[in-house]
Amino acid sequence: MSVSVNLRKGETIDKALRRLKKKLERENVLRDARAKRYFEKPCEKRRRKEKIAKFNNMLRMRYENS
Repeated sequence: MSVSVNLRKGETIDKALRRLKKKLERENVLRDARAKRYFEKPCEKRRRKEKIAKFNNMLRMRYENS
């Protein structure tokens, strides 16, 4: 999976870097790399996913009633 950004005519490197960072963020490349930096036990993965699901469910219930 390669991500590339071509410089447009008259574009500064700073703007191209910003576009690259946004593209990486949208494709979750950095988040996946950070998550795979260390081994995570299966039970830890399950707990993390359950915690995220519980939080999302709480938000859903909160805004469903409003």
